[in-house]
Order: sequence, then structure tokens, then C-alpha cells
Amino acid sequence: MPRPPSSQLTEVELQILRILWEKQAATARQIHNCISEDRNTNYSTTVKMLSVMLGKKLVKRDETVHPQMYRPAATQQRTQKKMLQDLISKVYNGSTGSLVLQALSSQQASPKDLAEIRQLLDELEESEK
Repeated sequence: MPRPPSSQLTEVELQILRILWEKQAATARQIHNCISEDRNTNYSTTVKMLSVMLGKKLVKRDETVHPQMYRPAATQQRTQKKMLQDLISKVYNGSTGSLVLQALSSQQASPKDLAEIRQLLDELEESEK
């Protein structure tokens, strides 16, 4: 019995989604041309990846135009949020605080990032009052 498709995005799937988020819509050839700047891959591999992504509902295909156009099925923000929720659930046992503490302790945050974090924390504290 085949295993169900993974909900985790592969590196190539994420690369294709980044292209589509930037362009909003693209043909398989346009996507392949962007991918081939970074990877040595065949056009048929790109088409196969798009087919897999259609099955996983990561992209949508407009078959009313020729050549067919692909679009992301979800916004970049929505996809990032879903991936982050999965990460928090699976790796940090549901603890957002653990994720934030790990992120801040593992890499130096810029003063701008720290100011934005402080502002967000202030807003969250205000909303709880």
C-alpha cells in the first residue's frame, strides 16, 4: 500500500512555490527556466514535479489557456504559517515560546528585528489586559 503524500514541502516544491509567489502565475517552461538557473534538471522533471504538486494541492493549473498556467494554491504567508504551525507542533511539542527562544539563541538578531519583536510583545501584552 503506498504511503500518503507528505505534508512537508520538499526543497524543489518550495523553490517552485517561491517562483510562483513572485510571478503570481507561470508556465511550466517559465518555471523550468527559473529552476535551471540553480539546478541541472530536465524539463520533464519540472513537469513531473508540477504534477505531484497538483496532486498535493500546492498549485493550481489553468487549463483554459495554452500553454497552461500554474498558480500557487495558497499565499506565501498562509503557507509559511502552516509550515510554522507544523514545526511548532512536531519539533517543539506545541510550545511557541520554545521555538522563539531557540530561534533567538541560535542566531544573532539585528537591532531592527529585536525592536520589532519588542513591539510585537508589547502589543500582545496590551491585548491581554
